[in-house]
Amino acid sequence: MRTAVVRQCSGYLTSQSTRHVLHAPVSMQLDHSLQYWLGAMFMVAPQWPIPKEQSTDSTAVVGFDLGGFLPGAPRMEISPNHIYPSPSPRQPPNSLWLPHQDASTSENHQAKSTRPEPRDAHSGEVDRRLEGMAQTQASRRRLLREVCAKYQPGATERPVSRRQVSRVYVEDRSSLLYCEVPKAGCSNWKRVLMVLGGSANSTRSIAHDDAHYANRLRRLDAYDQEGVAERLCSYTTLLFVREPFERLVSAFRDKFESPNAYYHPVFGRPIIARYRANASRYALRTGTGVTFREFVQYLLDVRRPVGMDIHWEPVSQLCSPCLLRYNFIGKFESLKEEANFLLRRIGAPGNLTFPDFKDRNPQAERTSSAITQRYFQQLNSTERQGAYDFYFMDYLMFNYPKPYTDLY
Repeated sequence: MRTAVVRQCSGYLTSQSTRHVLHAPVSMQLDHSLQYWLGAMFMVAPQWPIPKEQSTDSTAVVGFDLGGFLPGAPRMEISPNHIYPSPSPRQPPNSLWLPHQDASTSENHQAKSTRPEPRDAHSGEVDRRLEGMAQTQASRRRLLREVCAKYQPGATERPVSRRQVSRVYVEDRSSLLYCEVPKAGCSNWKRVLMVLGGSANSTRSIAHDDAHYANRLRRLDAYDQEGVAERLCSYTTLLFVREPFERLVSAFRDKFESPNAYYHPVFGRPIIARYRANASRYALRTGTGVTFREFVQYLLDVRRPVGMDIHWEPVSQLCSPCLLRYNFIGKFESLKEEANFLLRRIGAPGNLTFPDFKDRNPQAERTSSAITQRYFQQLNSTERQGAYDFYFMDYLMFNYPKPYTDLY
């Protein structure tokens, strides 16, 4: 298997030497590389629509592969023409909102260390935290492989297309590839990449608009085929995700409840025209005042009056996680801790830590589980089910529990 996987990478390259770009804590540094190659799985992409009756309880997927930080896995291509499941007509009399727990907490709980207590209590605690984080990462990668293998059986092997790496940012100095997931800390991740690349000295000095529109960062689709393949095979690939409903509400609040010269006319006007009866001339002209229910109706419409947008596109499509082998899968719910863990493992400067400030609409409260609940109370059970169906693969891939008891 090792030879086959290496040949798969070298097929894209003229010359390539794979290497570890992330390591387990010092106390855990054993020879796991061979275990990793022997355990490598061919990852495939999910089919659409998703057959719900085949879904598994993601919390039942356990076990860790501590050697899983090596890049380089076979690639599969996802069809660009996805068909989403239509909303279910099921409308039970009662539903219960289930505020999601910090998934990393439960995952880290499963990953408690069994090593003997070292002499230095402080260093021992640090080692335990690092080991727990490494095991959490192994658990997340394993779950992703399981879900991908289950929902795309028998797919033929294909190369990665430029479209499928168009959201992946490159930082060559640190050998890092970051897939941008809007509303999951992407502004601050771009600031970090700018500092790592030398185009800025401090994350604090980078304005929000500069992080997005003047960042001097290259995306992976800007490289030729050899450059893309070389980086996919040897760089650390990074992805941060967020509870899907919470990410959706965050995007809605940001784009439709605050002044926006792009989203109001481009998305707001056609949404109001399609889904609001007796809309005022002002609303039709400006596109302001879109309601959350109208926004969800647009999202679930197979004949949307305006196309998809990266701010609410499912991560399962935006970052092609069944096609690209992500070495690090972080979660927004524990963003700062996990991001700083990664920065230390890739050898980032000691004074570079992940920023947690919010400079876009700073007066607005951050979207939380409680705020998300208030928005989803505006929907009926059919609309909630439709939204869950829309993000079904994200919920499965990244081990987020169902947010309502009546969802299936």
